[in-house]
Amino acid sequence: MITDLKPYAEYKESGLPWVGQVPKHWDLIPNRGLVRRRKLLVGKHHGDYRLLSLTKQGVIVRDISTGKGKFSSDMGTSQEVRSGDLIFCLFDVPETPRTVGLSRYDGMITGAYTVFESLGKCSSEYFELFYKAMDDRKLLSPLYSGLRHTIPAERLLGTKTPQPTLREQAAIVRFLDWATGRLERAISAKRKVIALLTEQKQAIIHRAVTRGFDISVSLKPSGIPWLGDIPQHWALVPNRSFLSLRREVVGKKSKGYTLLSLSLRGVISRDMENPTGKWPSSFDSYQAVEPDDLIFCLFDIDETPRFVGLSKLNGMVTGAYTVLRCRKPAMAKWAYTFYLAMDFDKRLRPAYTGLRKVIQKSTFLGLKLPMPTDDERAVILAEIANQTEGIDTTIGRLEREIELLTEYRTRLIADVVTGKLDVRKVAAQLPEEVMPELAEDDAELSIDTEADEEARA
Repeated sequence: MITDLKPYAEYKESGLPWVGQVPKHWDLIPNRGLVRRRKLLVGKHHGDYRLLSLTKQGVIVRDISTGKGKFSSDMGTSQEVRSGDLIFCLFDVPETPRTVGLSRYDGMITGAYTVFESLGKCSSEYFELFYKAMDDRKLLSPLYSGLRHTIPAERLLGTKTPQPTLREQAAIVRFLDWATGRLERAISAKRKVIALLTEQKQAIIHRAVTRGFDISVSLKPSGIPWLGDIPQHWALVPNRSFLSLRREVVGKKSKGYTLLSLSLRGVISRDMENPTGKWPSSFDSYQAVEPDDLIFCLFDIDETPRFVGLSKLNGMVTGAYTVLRCRKPAMAKWAYTFYLAMDFDKRLRPAYTGLRKVIQKSTFLGLKLPMPTDDERAVILAEIANQTEGIDTTIGRLEREIELLTEYRTRLIADVVTGKLDVRKVAAQLPEEVMPELAEDDAELSIDTEADEEARA
C-alpha cells in the first residue's frame, strides 16, 4: 500500500523554511490557536503522582524504585501532566534525543519541560507526529535562541503548523500508525537477532579469556570473585605490572588532535567540523591518546554502555576517562579483550566504591587478570577473531538494514505529515487491527532525556 501513495494535486508555499510547500487546501494556524501552555506544580502532593519521562519511545512512566537514572532532589517542583498533554523539551534542542511527546498518562514531569494542553481544534496525535518529524532532522533551528539552542515557548506558540482537515488528520494518524508499526516490528525483530548474536559472541570471548579453547585443561581456583576457575598453568598478573597511567595533557596543541570517544563500537573519532552533542569551550585539558592505549570509564560503570576501549588512533579524550599505556604492547589486545568480557555483564561490581560506582585508579591497577603464555595468548586471540568474524559480519549487515529502515520511516513520516504524500485513500482501505504492545526489551532501547537534565537545566 505504501507504494500506492502519490502527491496531492495542488500545492502552495507554507512560508515555513522547515516545511516548504503544503497541499493547497491545508490551513496554516499559529500554535497558540491549537494549544496553550500549562504549568501547575505538584508541590507537597508529588507522592500522589506517577513520575513521567520523555524518551525516544515517547512519554513513559518511570519506576523510581529501581534507582536507575537521575532524579530531582525536590519532586515538589515537578509539574502536573494530564493524559493528552504535549510535552516539549525546548532547550539544548540539537542534543536532545526527543523534543516532543504526547502523554497517554496522568502524572508529573520535571519543571525543565514545557507542557501544552490541546484546545481541541486539532488532533494531538497529528500535532505530535508533525513535530516529531521536525525533531528527527532538527529542522527547527531557525527558532533557536542563545548558546543553549532554546526555543522560547512564546516563539513556538507564535509559529504556524500546517493543518489538514480533522478528518484528514485522522487519516494521516491512522496510516502512520499502520505503516510505522510494521517498520518498527521489522526493526525490533532484527534487534532481537542482533541481541542473540551478541550473546553468542560474548560467550565465546568470555570462555576464551578465562579458560581458553582447550576443554581438557586442568583448572585451579583464581581466588577472584568475578573470575572463578582458570587453567592450571595460567598466571595471575596485576594490571600495574604491564599498565601505567598516561598523564599527558594536550594543552595549547589541542587543535592538532582528533577528538576521540568511547562508544559501544569501541574508540571512535568525533567529527569536529560538524559537532553534535556538548562541546567544551577549550580542549586544552584533554588527554593525549596513542594507538594501543587502553581507555577506561571507571565511574557510573553500570550505566556506561562501554567501560573499556582499545585505541587504534592518535587523538585526545576528555579527562573524565582513564588512559592506560601498555608497557608490553603485545599484551594490550589481551587486556582489552579480557576487560571487555568482564564488562558484558558488569562482573567487576565487587571493586566499585561510592554511589557513583567508581573503581579507583589505584584499585584498578591492583586488580589481577589471567595471563596465558605468549604463544597461547596469540593463539586464543586469533581463534576469537576466527569464531566471531562471521557473527560480526552478520551483525553489521543487520545494523545497516535497521539504519535503512529507520531512515525510511523518518522520511515517510515527514513526507506524510507535511503533505508530500496523500494517504487519504490508502488509510480508508486499511484493515482494523490491534497493534502489539512494545516488548519490554524494546522499551529498554529508549533514551531518557531526564537522565542528565539537571546538569543541563
